[in-house]
Amino acid sequence: MTDLFDRAQKNEQETRERDLANQLARRVTETPDQDAVGNRFCLSCGEQIARDRLEAAPDAVRCVPCQSWQETAGRHHGV
Repeated sequence: MTDLFDRAQKNEQETRERDLANQLARRVTETPDQDAVGNRFCLSCGEQIARDRLEAAPDAVRCVPCQSWQETAGRHHGV
């Protein structure tokens, strides 16, 4: 029984590491538009990314609704 749990834990860890590596790789290639004042704009909808969002996630490239949609779509498509 312990072997079954060990394999499940190893599989989960490998999946987590792969997903994290994929997320970090995408982060390098995705850069949001920014104006001269420093306002950043969502890659998906083009709306300004809220200051609260940028304070919570300084590397955010999408607004909250678009990021939520992106994550939901990714789960459904195995991305």
